[in-house]
Amino acid sequence: MKLGMFMMPLHPPGRRLSDTLKEDREAILLADRLGYSEAFVGEHVSDVAEPISSCVAFLASLAYETTQIRLGTGTVNLPNNHPAMVAAQVAMLDHMCEGRLIFGISPGGLMSDVELFGNLDRDRTEMLVESMDMILDIWTKEAPYELKGKYWSVSTAKTGIPEIGQGKIVKPFQQPFPPVVVTAVAPFSKGVTEAAKRGWQPISANFLLPKWVASHWPKYVEGRQAVGQEAHPREWRVAKSIFVADNDRDAREYGKGPNGPYAFYFKQLMRKLIVGGGRSNLFKPDQDMPDSAVTLEYALDQLVIAGTVNDVVDQLLAFRDQIGDFGTLLYACHDWIDPALGKRSMELMATEVLPRVNQALGR
Repeated sequence: MKLGMFMMPLHPPGRRLSDTLKEDREAILLADRLGYSEAFVGEHVSDVAEPISSCVAFLASLAYETTQIRLGTGTVNLPNNHPAMVAAQVAMLDHMCEGRLIFGISPGGLMSDVELFGNLDRDRTEMLVESMDMILDIWTKEAPYELKGKYWSVSTAKTGIPEIGQGKIVKPFQQPFPPVVVTAVAPFSKGVTEAAKRGWQPISANFLLPKWVASHWPKYVEGRQAVGQEAHPREWRVAKSIFVADNDRDAREYGKGPNGPYAFYFKQLMRKLIVGGGRSNLFKPDQDMPDSAVTLEYALDQLVIAGTVNDVVDQLLAFRDQIGDFGTLLYACHDWIDPALGKRSMELMATEVLPRVNQALGR
């Protein structure tokens, strides 16, 4: 099992953006030094608690300061962007990373962004597919472009000057293009099956009950088998909120306590998903469970792994027993209310927890 990281990121709205940007960069630089294999960063435009408006721009600031970690867009929300711009910017970032880029895509889940870009009444999954088809055409075919869809058009036929390079969009460093991943949220996600048919790999979200995370793998297998391909557990990434502490008190108060960053994260997320998005089903093992029972304390108990090294190893092994084999564990990054504890958790995760987990798994 490999160890990566995933940050939405989510910070208290009162914090200065310049400070949280520095903190998020520091987390990825630390992960690079500790040997984390991947780092995914999300993007949202209309939320001061999730203030990275372009994951491509943010990752570009890290391209020349990291050495081994692969950087992932986590994700580019395709309906909110013109496909030609995405193709050009992601290709440039891939060159800056010299092939260490993973291209994560999604239809976007923040409803205020959906409204902001005029997509409330549009089929965003259909938009994602059209956008991605155009991006792949730009990357794999030659200019001049003449692409027409329901939502976008891409053309340089009238103004291109091929002999001097005008009208051409640069192709990625990785050929034919970077690996593509998609986020998986819905239980028994049909989107995972369709993505698998195209060779795109899934990331299961960190705020899902193990029961729903486990439902993603069979859907991925279904999609790979539909196109005559074999699915390998190493292709599945699973995100998880984890806090590793040197003592039980810190684990309890920082990882599970009402004033810790994990409590802040799930309080924000549940407000958006349950009250604002009608997605209480994600937090319920049984849909007959009343919404009133989905409390913050319940969510922290069910969705956060916290403890000392031995405790976290045991909890991770139990989690894996519940969902099955997978290739990369993505450590979900949370606000550093206490930077020393946040950094120490990342260190213990890489140097103590993961080696013991892999030893227990016979790897």
